[in-house]
Amino acid sequence: MIARRIGHLLLPLTGIVMVGLLWLAASRSIPDLPSPLRTWEESKLYLLEPFEKRGEMDQGIALLAYYSLVRVSKGFALGIALATPLGLLLGMSNTLNRMFDPVIQILRPISPLAWLPLGLVVFQKSEPAAMFAIAICSMWPTVINAAAGVRAIPQDYWNVAKVLRLSRFTTFTRIVIPATLPYIFTGYRLSLGIAWLVIVASEMLTGTPGVGGFLWQEYNSLVYAHILLAILTIGLIGFMLDRLMGMIEAKLAFSRAA
Repeated sequence: MIARRIGHLLLPLTGIVMVGLLWLAASRSIPDLPSPLRTWEESKLYLLEPFEKRGEMDQGIALLAYYSLVRVSKGFALGIALATPLGLLLGMSNTLNRMFDPVIQILRPISPLAWLPLGLVVFQKSEPAAMFAIAICSMWPTVINAAAGVRAIPQDYWNVAKVLRLSRFTTFTRIVIPATLPYIFTGYRLSLGIAWLVIVASEMLTGTPGVGGFLWQEYNSLVYAHILLAILTIGLIGFMLDRLMGMIEAKLAFSRAA
């Protein structure tokens, strides 16, 4: 047991060290690429004073991440609020699925860089435009997974509902929702990852305070160490969001099993 725990700890650390060594080697052959030590030296102010606000973009990394997370949470909540019932309806109705599947397949691959200008035209402000772009880009994995979950329900479940003469509402709450919950949460995890990607692109385009806006400003200022700080921050937050959603999914699965 102890050896297994040590292995679980050492393997990720080994991977991180290997990537760090690769980064160090690359920084020696690419003049403009800061080394890990140089990145720390030039970025430590943002890490040691994470909640300090010196200007609109000159803020601690925790404050910038907070702004981005607030926007993501709003857009993600809107996206799954639309996607969950839509996916369930498409899964329960072959007619609706045939009707809207081409529309979904056309809208799904559109880049957030295309949706954001439309949001700016419609809403005239960067905040609601970013929320619109996050929602419409992140909703499709949930739609597809919820519909797939309904179609995967065994026919025996539907037969039991007919024998017991369950109402549509009872069938929906007692059969459809519990059976599709794992699929829905898989969609939520994928949607959350996309939402985090979209907010970075949105902030870069609109220049609003956040991790993406900070990254774009530092690129224009040619401060490459801060670009790497922003990239690492984006990756770490994305990792934590995925793990958080996985923990919620596991907790729900455990409660259902109990």
